[in-house]
Amino acid sequence: MDSNQASFPFKVDEAKGFTVEQFTSEQLDRAAVMLKAMAHPARISILNLLNEGKKLTVTEIHEMLHMEQSVASHHLGILRDKGILSSKREGKNTYYFIKNPGFLGIIECINRCACL
Repeated sequence: MDSNQASFPFKVDEAKGFTVEQFTSEQLDRAAVMLKAMAHPARISILNLLNEGKKLTVTEIHEMLHMEQSVASHHLGILRDKGILSSKREGKNTYYFIKNPGFLGIIECINRCACL
């Protein structure tokens, strides 16, 4: 497995949706930590902006979401520390992006469920 990709205790199949594999306690703990980190309105908004492989700076994110830059930085740090986002420095800018495409399925699921 690519070291840049998080390990998931589930798989996302385009046709079937989520399929559950055998969970270890470590996988359950990791999944719970990641889902807990995502469970905040500001973080869900950030993930929606970064959906579809977008890479954005903290400045772009705070301007698009109309939040203080320090607040955006705080939430980006949480998402990065929990393995949901990665960042890459290019010149003076740091770009944030979703670390593993598997998270896109979770974001899409949240969007579908929240629109019920």
